[in-house]
Amino acid sequence: MYLEFIKHRKIFYGLSIFLSLASIASILFFGLKLGIDFTGGSSLELFYEGGVPSLTDVKSALSDLELGDISLQRAGEDGIIVKMRDISEELHREILARLSGFGKLAEGKESFQSIGPAIGEELKQKTKFVAFLALLAILIYIAVGFKKISQPIKSYVYGVTGIIALCHDVLVPLGVLAVLGKYYGAELTIPIIAAFLTVFGYSINDSVVVFDRLRENIIKLKGEEFEKIVNDALNQTLTRSIYTGFATLIALFAIFFFGGETLKYFSLMLLIGVILGTYSSIFIASSLLVTFYRFREKR
Repeated sequence: MYLEFIKHRKIFYGLSIFLSLASIASILFFGLKLGIDFTGGSSLELFYEGGVPSLTDVKSALSDLELGDISLQRAGEDGIIVKMRDISEELHREILARLSGFGKLAEGKESFQSIGPAIGEELKQKTKFVAFLALLAILIYIAVGFKKISQPIKSYVYGVTGIIALCHDVLVPLGVLAVLGKYYGAELTIPIIAAFLTVFGYSINDSVVVFDRLRENIIKLKGEEFEKIVNDALNQTLTRSIYTGFATLIALFAIFFFGGETLKYFSLMLLIGVILGTYSSIFIASSLLVTFYRFREKR
């Protein structure tokens, strides 16, 4: 079955613009809740062998310890996560003593992490640099990889359209994270950043597969309309894109449902990113090539 992807590209543009604007609005309205990786602070994860105390009781028990803006979350069915300012080892032991009064703590399951504000600020700057470096490397890689194909569009256009699709694939999960941060306390942490960098690679890989087939078709089908050449490339790589995305999603669903509380939002961001990466490589990146080509021809 031959599908007319390019013919209906305006519909997909509209859907992507809507999702992107909704994501930008949620980020501006709710903001991104930064984890202690970037703000500095301490995180304590505990598990009980019996019943888990209510978060209200836990907050009340710790209220006089001056822990700053304390945040409490459930960790599965039998655990809690306490996030607070950077604390000393003495205060850490005092918190454990108070929380053990609610029931017997599971041995060997406690997790404690403490990051100073200076380290958090350094991580924030390094994250920005890494993200910029990744985007620049992708743009250079595609431009060099397609430098021999300068007609009917320049090689750098492939890189630009790939970056646009990639930004779309990361922006939407960020918008979802902003909403989850507002209502469920989801935070932007180093693992989440790692998930986004993974989406960078996955999204651009899917686009490059289509671009590579397009490059072959341009050479073989000289004289054909550019729109048809692009549509042929999409149809020829469609099965591969769907199968690869589906296989990846199976593994990510397994992590989401069985990987525990700490991997929940990490795997969710990857799930959304992989779905969007598959979608954008088929409906956005290649269609933008045609849009750019037609714009240049009219001009």
